[in-house]
Amino acid sequence: MKKLVISTTVALTVLFSTVGVSMPASASAQEIYATNGHKFVNTAKSYIGKVTYRFGTRDPQHLTFDCSAFTQFVFQKNGVSIPWGSKAQTSFGSRVPSKSKLAIGDLVMFSVSKPGQIDHVGIYVGNGNFISNTKSSGVVISSLNTGYWSTRYITARHY
Repeated sequence: MKKLVISTTVALTVLFSTVGVSMPASASAQEIYATNGHKFVNTAKSYIGKVTYRFGTRDPQHLTFDCSAFTQFVFQKNGVSIPWGSKAQTSFGSRVPSKSKLAIGDLVMFSVSKPGQIDHVGIYVGNGNFISNTKSSGVVISSLNTGYWSTRYITARHY
């Protein structure tokens, strides 16, 4: 088991160093992911008030995105390639077993139209909150646990 942990840490260190994250050789996989997670969140926050929402749109030149194009844009800005589409984004990374296991930078998926159908995505920012691009408010931080989104959460993905 110790070999697997060391190998995983080495592999993740190599992987994340290719996307501009430098970590000490003793860094754990969790530390490496946390560093990227904070980068994803900080990048997303830097676009509050600057992005326009338009369904089915991925236009980085004009900062016009739907929710999944925005998460794709944020991850790409940090050297991580994910697909476009909230449902498509559930096929990458690993499933987060519960809300209590969310880590900063995880993608969180919701159902806003048909019950159980994933059709909205955001990025977990910590403390029960996430950031996403919405039709009503643009890029905004919202609570996972109260209000509108609390009953619409479906799953999350850890990259």
